[in-house]
Amino acid sequence: MRLKDKKVIALVEHDFEDLELWYPVLRLQEEGAQVDLVGKEAHKKYIGKYGVPAESAYAFTDINAADYDAILVPGGWAPDKLRRYPEVLEMVREMDAKKKPIGQICHAGWVLISANILEGKKVTSTPGIKDDMTNAGATWIDEPVVVDGHIVSSRRPPDLPPYVKAFADKLAEY
Repeated sequence: MRLKDKKVIALVEHDFEDLELWYPVLRLQEEGAQVDLVGKEAHKKYIGKYGVPAESAYAFTDINAADYDAILVPGGWAPDKLRRYPEVLEMVREMDAKKKPIGQICHAGWVLISANILEGKKVTSTPGIKDDMTNAGATWIDEPVVVDGHIVSSRRPPDLPPYVKAFADKLAEY
């Protein structure tokens, strides 16, 4: 298992896009990674846009990002909430400073925008936040997956297979 001994934070908040959380979590676990669901509260059930639940193992304040190898930000409407938590922005900034893999799909770009880490980066997202991404200094590319250094970005659920493969490849390199 190529991701054995890798630890990943998967952020969770209400109204996450169900597939954009669970598909990466399950695929990374299949490759041996430990993926911890982390939300504002520990042991809380968060409900996705389509009703699929996800229970957080830890609260943002329970973990140290330095103990993890990567972070995943799901899409849906959750990113608009996640970007309001200073702890989330600090985690993302810390991952960015250490060049640890950061995965973002769909509306998850909002979190990276609020963390102020997109200046000069090439990324993609749902077309609905293209202007937000470019206004944050990124070059937006309409491709299923865009990898720029340690940042792996994707557009929407149909792009999950190449997105998660690219993220797993980047994590395996780290």
